[in-house]
Amino acid sequence: MDVLGPLRTRLRLTFSGQSEGIPAWETALEEGDDAGYFAPDSAVWAVHSSMAPVASGIRALLTQALHPGVLAGVVDHSNYRSDPLGRLAGTIRWIFTVTYGDTAAARRACERVRHVHSAVAGTYVSSRGEFLPYSANDPALAEWVHIAFTDAFLRAYEAFEGPVPGGADSYVSEWAIAGELMGVADPPRTEAALRARIEEYDAAGQLSGGPRVDEVVAFLRHPPLDPLLRPGYAVLFGAVLETMPQRHLDLLGLTRPHLGPVPLPMAAAARGTLAVIGRALGPIGPSEAAARRRLARLGLL
Repeated sequence: MDVLGPLRTRLRLTFSGQSEGIPAWETALEEGDDAGYFAPDSAVWAVHSSMAPVASGIRALLTQALHPGVLAGVVDHSNYRSDPLGRLAGTIRWIFTVTYGDTAAARRACERVRHVHSAVAGTYVSSRGEFLPYSANDPALAEWVHIAFTDAFLRAYEAFEGPVPGGADSYVSEWAIAGELMGVADPPRTEAALRARIEEYDAAGQLSGGPRVDEVVAFLRHPPLDPLLRPGYAVLFGAVLETMPQRHLDLLGLTRPHLGPVPLPMAAAARGTLAVIGRALGPIGPSEAAARRRLARLGLL
């Protein structure tokens, strides 16, 4: 009896938008004429093929929401409330195509996102009360999205999986390619540079909380997930808060899980939750499997 079958079905529906079969874009990663930007022994493959990204996405969205320009683009132009799973599936498609596709597929994926972002523009209120213009393809906003993503995936892997193979600098340096493909002029290439850049945004007064942030936080705390997935999500949400800087938690209006004055150790529970998810989904995802078939065809594996 396949006791994990119901969980597998709901996870597939959540992550890919379909409960049966493999999305065509994933099997298409078998096509292509080169190895892509990242090798199977890269830090990017190690991080993105683990279960840590299931938790990383939560932290990335919370961190991105701290920039009012980025937040305005999400609130004013995205369908994150009406179709959160569709938005999630689109993000996963971009991540895995850049990670596992050949260079042409990775570039097309980034061009597709940048084309969609070309219509995402407007004005937002800065932390100083100024009305400022924003565009999703603005290099400064694209950089905040990139560094929030990089930091979230790195920290979640370290917290729930262990040290990154090759070191944290390897992951930051390798994934900088994705930032460049998305129009970031000079993405950080070391862990120290990543930390410094995040602190620079805050020191310059570019990050803030407020009612709009509170709305997104409330949604992320209780998204419209299948009831079977909600307990595990609650564990991951709490564990992610343990990995975040206190300054960011203050802006988000969040606190680390605790029982009275006693902090709750959420990391172990998160590792258990991710292990169950990994058992349900299997050791190698369809995107990675397709990439390995391409590499084998090209004699590169």
